[in-house]
This record gives sequence, C-alpha cells and structure tokens, in this order.
Amino acid sequence: MIERKLLLGDEAIALGAIHAGISGVYAYPGTPSTEITEFIQGHAPEVRSRWCTNEKTAMEAALGMAYAGKRALVCMKHVGMNVAADAFVNSAITGVNGGLVVLAADDPSMHSSQNEQDSRFYGKFAMIPILEPSTQQEAYDMMAYAYQLSEETKLPVLMRVVTRLAHSRAGVVVREPLPQNGLNPETDRTHWVLLPANARRQYASLVGKQGDLLASSEASPYNKSDIIHQTSKLGVIACGIAYNYVMENNPQELGIPVLKVSQYPLPEAAIKALAEQCDALLIAEDGQPLVEEQVKSLLGADYPLKGRLTGDLPRMGELTPDSVGAALGVNIEQPYTNAQNVMPRPPALCQGCGHRDVYDALNKVAAEYEGARIFGDIGCYTLGALPPFRAIDSCVDMGASITMAKGAADAGVFPAIAVIGDSTFTHSGMTGLLDAINDNANITVVISDNLTTAMTGGQDSAGTNKFEAICLGLGLAPKHVRVVVPLPKNMEEITRTIREEIEYKGVSVIIPRRECMQTLQRKLRNKKK
Repeated sequence: MIERKLLLGDEAIALGAIHAGISGVYAYPGTPSTEITEFIQGHAPEVRSRWCTNEKTAMEAALGMAYAGKRALVCMKHVGMNVAADAFVNSAITGVNGGLVVLAADDPSMHSSQNEQDSRFYGKFAMIPILEPSTQQEAYDMMAYAYQLSEETKLPVLMRVVTRLAHSRAGVVVREPLPQNGLNPETDRTHWVLLPANARRQYASLVGKQGDLLASSEASPYNKSDIIHQTSKLGVIACGIAYNYVMENNPQELGIPVLKVSQYPLPEAAIKALAEQCDALLIAEDGQPLVEEQVKSLLGADYPLKGRLTGDLPRMGELTPDSVGAALGVNIEQPYTNAQNVMPRPPALCQGCGHRDVYDALNKVAAEYEGARIFGDIGCYTLGALPPFRAIDSCVDMGASITMAKGAADAGVFPAIAVIGDSTFTHSGMTGLLDAINDNANITVVISDNLTTAMTGGQDSAGTNKFEAICLGLGLAPKHVRVVVPLPKNMEEITRTIREEIEYKGVSVIIPRRECMQTLQRKLRNKKK
C-alpha cells in the first residue's frame, strides 16, 4: 500500500533521513532549518538528536559518528556554514566511513538572516557532491540517495535547500525505512590524522575522485533534460526550486528545452548538448549566480547567456514564476504583487519580555554617558534596534557583540557595552569573553538570559543555569558577575548595577534572568491539560 504524507520540505528531509537509517542528527537551531531536527526529535526517539552548542560542534560530532561507520545528518542555516567551515572543508579531506549528509538551508531574500549567501559555493570549494531538490518529494527521496552516494564515494554530501522549499508543504510518497548501520569504526588512521604528509595524500585522493563525481552527476536521475529535437532560440538550465518556476511557464508550449540540475558538479556533457541546439541559454537558479559563472566558463565568453549577472533575472532575492516568465519572454498579464490592503506589522519584542526591561535600563544609563555604545548580537533581542528602544548600535554575527565591544574599548570608546543572549553566548560568545578577560578590557557584558533559544521556537539553551560558573571559570572576578531579575519593579536595582559595572575598570558581566514569555505560557497551558 502506498503511503502519502503532507509534509513541509524540512519534514520531508527529516523523514527521509530517518528512513535512510540515520543514527544521529546534529544541529544548532536556525531558520529555515530548525524544523528538520525538531521533526526527528518528535518522531524517532532511537536517533540521537539533542541540540548542539553551535554548528562547528555539530559538524564535528556528525563526523565522529560517520567515523564510527554509522549514518549522520548535520543541519544548519546558511550562515551556520561559516561557523562549521573548518570541520566541513576538512571532512572532505578525511573522507567518511559511514554516510554523512550536511544540510544547509539557504535564505534568499533574507527573510530571517543577515545575508543571502549561497551554500553551493561551500560544496564546490570543498569539492564534494551537492544535491539540490526541487520538490518535497525529491527532498525525501534524495536522503537515501545521498547516504548511498556518500558511502560509495567515501565523502560527505552537501544538500542545499532554500526557504521556499523548506517552509512549504506538499504530498510525499514514503518508502519502508532502512535499518541503521552497525558499529564499524574506521581502522585506517592515516585518513583521519591530518598531519601534512597524510593530508597531502588525502587531498590527492579527493582531487582524483572529481572525475567519478562528474560521471555520477552526468548519470544522476536528478539531472534530466527535456530536450526538443530541434534548434531553439532559447534553452534553460533550471537549478533546484527554480525548475518549478520554469515549468509553471509551460516551456514546452514555447518550444524551449530545459535541463534540470539538482546534482553537482554540473553535468557538463548535458550542458554542452543543450547549448549546441540553442542560440542562448537562460540560467535560473535561486541564490547567487554560481551556475551562471561556471556555464560561462564552460561554454566560453562568446556564448550568449542570460541570468542574474545579465539583469534578465533579478540580481538579489528569491526568484518567482513571474520573474522567470518575464525572462522567458512570457507576457505576464497579471503579475503577482504583495497585497497592499493590509498594513505591515513590524516585528517587536513580546509584551512582558524581559529583554524589554533590559533595554529600558540600558537606554536610561547610556543616556548619562555621551560616548556610550551598545553592541548587539543575534537573537530575538536584536529587535532592540527597532522602535521604541533603538538601543543597539551594531549586530553583525553570532558572538560579535563581545569582541566588537572589546575592540571599540581598545580604541577608546567608553562605555562599551555588549548585549548577548544566553544561547548565542554559549554558541560563540565565550571565546570573546575570554579574550576580554585576558586583556582586562574595559567592557560591560550583558548576558540576557531567558532560559531558552527563543528566536527559533524555544529549543534548549546549552548554558542554562551555568552562566555564572562559565564566567568564573573563564577567570572573571566573582564580584563582577552580577545577576538581576528584569522586571519594572526592579528598575532602580538594575540601573544601579549597570552604572556600577560601567565604572569598574575591567570586564564585568551582568546576567538579567527571566524566563521567555512564550515558553512560560506554553508550560502554563500544558499544566492545564
């Protein structure tokens, strides 16, 4: 009997991984990837699935499971690839024993991100296979294929999805699950000890596999040609989700041949065959013009290409059926536009949120110092940059608040204040605090602790109930680790504490601690059931 489920793209990936026999998923929550791990946590208790402190530790733990011969999945959003990059790139050099899939969820149009970088560049840089599903069904099916490919090539496989696929639903036909691999730890140490002599030999092996990876891509069931046996003015190379936008414009009726690409490296022979029958090619890819640049190199500068670099498709943001249709020459009579009869609701901190009281106190004290600067970080508290608070002066990347405050203080800024959340602090703030302590930097660090990873839905925070001990363990003076409860009735105490620690010539940490309103309300609702 065929079983069909209605699944988010993220859920299809998760179920595909479970049915492919994974033994562990390692991840740090980040939109649009979070639901993958949450689905596995809720549907596969036999799979190790606790959240990791950051993406680097997740990547390394997954690599360790692959070392042991079992199948592992590591999930992150695109900027998490920057954090995991050291282990990720080197995993291509060590190779793997059990199958290892790295899932990167990209966010074109920056719905909830600082940038719209394209993770395919990382896969190309590491010289490993890349898969890019175009539908939820492919996302599910590709997981078993990815693990088989990983174990056959002895390489990690990168699967790249985008927000529009991750967070939309479709029917998915599922198969019988596979059993988990047995324990089978690696026995050849030379693969894994990356001393220069071993690393050079392993890198040569990786380079030597590139021909096989290209052959696999050329034969892949996920790279297919809808070639019309006649010459055409225009052909299309459609990558991942962009294939759907192309097909919505009925290219067959227009006499336009299409090459779908969902496995990399690029299938060069298929691209050349398409180019020979067409006067020009349109490259449709959601993200940066990675394929467009490679095809230009493959076909030569004189071959006419259309895409993001030429302006035929928008250079930034997500593609749409309309933008692709216009590039195909389709007359869009009623182009899609955002509804204008509903006023946009700007994001805001929840009513009753402890971060509100923290920013009220910081603004009050900072106003007393002409040169005060408040360096922010990544989390729901980043909304403190918006009205009514307008409290933070920077927000760059995970953990940057502390190290930027240190650098600003080194330059003479006073007071230099860092605001960082509990989960972000353990993700990548601890090392910055250690730098500041070692240099006795004149900064005040506020670890706004709401006892959860609130921005992504309330996942466990790695440092809950440990922050005072962490700060003391890093060498901070005990009398300059202060805990307050962020409530309006405590405003006098909070502002006095901030003033005292600003005036201290060294590193101090203030921990405002109060549970997130969302997780608190969830607990109260569950108690009533």
